[in-house]
Amino acid sequence: MDLKILLPYKVFAEVKNVSNIVAETSDGSFGFLPQRLDCVAVLVPGIFSYETDQTHYLAVDEGLLVKTGSQVLVSVRNAVGGVQLGKLATMVENDFKNIDENEVKVREMASKLESGLLSRLKKFK
Repeated sequence: MDLKILLPYKVFAEVKNVSNIVAETSDGSFGFLPQRLDCVAVLVPGIFSYETDQTHYLAVDEGLLVKTGSQVLVSVRNAVGGVQLGKLATMVENDFKNIDENEVKVREMASKLESGLLSRLKKFK
C-alpha cells in the first residue's frame, strides 16, 4: 500500500510499500491490509502504526483515513513521530486530548453567545 499522511498545513509523510496499518477509531483499533475493501474511518486521538521493513509509530490527533485500492490517505489535525512509543502515548493524553477539552469549552462559549444574541434579537422584534 502507499500511505500519505496530511496535516492542515503540510504533507507529514509519504510512504511506499506499507504492509499493514493499525489506526484507532471511535469503535476501537482497526487493522488495514492491502487486500481490504475500500473504506473510510474516523480517527480519534491515539497511536497510529504502519509497517514497512519495520514498525513505525505516530501519535495522531483526530482525522480521517480513506483507503481506495492500494492508496491510503490519512488526514489529521496534528501528528508526531520519531519518539519512543511510551512517550507517544503520554503525548496523546496530554496534548491531543487536552486540545479537545479546550475546543469543547470554546464551542460552549460560542453556543452561549449565539443564544444570547438570538434572545436579544427577539426582544427587538
